[in-house]
Amino acid sequence: MQTVLITGAASGIGRDTARLFAAAGWQCVLVDNNEQALHALGRTLPSPPSAAHVLRTIDLTDPAQIASLGSGTPALDAILNNAGMSDASNTPLAEQSPAQMARLLALNLAAPAAVVDACTHLLKPGARIVNVASGAGLQAIPWRGAYSPSKAGLIAQTQALAKARPEWCVTVLAPGFVRTELVDGLIQAGRIKPESAVGKIPLGRMALPAEMAQALFFLASPGAAPLRGQLLALNGGSSVFGGSQRFEPAALEPLPLDTPMQLEVCGGDGAPWQALAQPPSAQPRYDACLDVSPLSCEGPGLLQAVHAAAVRFSARYAQQASLTVLLPSTPSARWQDAGDGAAARMLISTLACEWGARALRINALEVPQDLDPQSLHPLLRFVCGPAAQYLTGQTLICRATLPGEAP
Repeated sequence: MQTVLITGAASGIGRDTARLFAAAGWQCVLVDNNEQALHALGRTLPSPPSAAHVLRTIDLTDPAQIASLGSGTPALDAILNNAGMSDASNTPLAEQSPAQMARLLALNLAAPAAVVDACTHLLKPGARIVNVASGAGLQAIPWRGAYSPSKAGLIAQTQALAKARPEWCVTVLAPGFVRTELVDGLIQAGRIKPESAVGKIPLGRMALPAEMAQALFFLASPGAAPLRGQLLALNGGSSVFGGSQRFEPAALEPLPLDTPMQLEVCGGDGAPWQALAQPPSAQPRYDACLDVSPLSCEGPGLLQAVHAAAVRFSARYAQQASLTVLLPSTPSARWQDAGDGAAARMLISTLACEWGARALRINALEVPQDLDPQSLHPLLRFVCGPAAQYLTGQTLICRATLPGEAP
C-alpha cells in the first residue's frame, strides 16, 4: 500500500486530489486547518485495504504544529504541499508592512519546506515531493500582495531541494486559473474577471480542480522520475502566450478525464515506443499522436521536422486531440545551429496558441540519448492522454533514470 500526505486537503484542488488517491487505494494523510471540512471529507473517502486514513488539523503557519507531523504519521511515498492562500486585502505592496505579509509568506513559502523537514525521516526510498506553486510565480500578478513573490520563491525552493536531495523525485506544479472556491471568491469580489482571464488562455477556459488532481496523482507516482527537478506548467497555454489578440471562451467542453486514449506513434524509428500505441476503436476515445521524427535531427532541420509533424497532425485531427513530439536534448556542436532548438520550442508554443480554440494540444519532451525509452512510457501516457487536457505549449526536459531507480 502507498501513502501520501496532502496539505490543504479539505477544499479545492486538495479535496479532489484526496478523492483521487483514496479511490486508487492509497492511504491518505490529510492536513488542513479547517477541522469540520477535513472530517467531512474523511467520511466520504473509501478506506484503504489495510490501514485507515489519517486526518491532521494543523495550522501550517505555525512551525510547532508543522513539526508535530513528524510523529503519528506513517511512512510516506509522497508529500503534496498543496496548501496556499492569496491576499484579499487589495492593498498595494508598497503600503504593506512585513507583518501584513507574514501569514501569506509563512503558508506559501515557509510551510512546504517545514513539512518536508518534519517528515524527512518518514520518506521511503525514491519518495516523491510535489510543491504546488502557481502561474503567478512565473508572471507577476499585481494587487494580490506577496502572492506572486511567494510562489516564485516556492518554485526556486523546489528546484533547490531537487538538487540537494537527488534521491527523491522533487517537482513543482504551476497551475493556471483553476475554478476553485478561492477563485470563485475572487470572482465574486470583483478581483478576477472571468472573461479577462479566459482571454489570455489559448484553450479558452479555466481548469477543473480534477485536472490538477490528475497531474498531482501522476507527479506522485514513480513514473514522474524523468521530470525530477522540473516545473510542470498546467495552465491551458497561458504562460506561452504573448500576443495581444484575445481568445474566445471555449466552445468545446473537456472530455471526461478517464476517456480511453487512442495513441498513434509515427515518424522516424518508432520501434522503442510502439508499446504505447493502441489500435483504432469505434468507442468514444481521446485521439493522440506521438511523433518521434524530430528525435533523430541534429543541427539544422529540427525546426522543419517539428513543423512537418504539426502539418501531418493538423491534417488528420480537427479537434480534441493531442500531439506530443520528442526532441533531442543534446545541443548542436556548432554555434551557428544553436538557434534551431529554441526556434523549435517556440514553434510548439506558437502552435499551441493557434490550435487552442479547437482543443488541439501540442507539447514536447526533450530526451537524452542514454535514456531508456521504457522509463518515459508513464510520462507519455499522461502528457498525451485525456488527463492532461489542460497541458499545452510546454517543452518538458527529461532526466535519465538514476542508478537503482525503478523506471
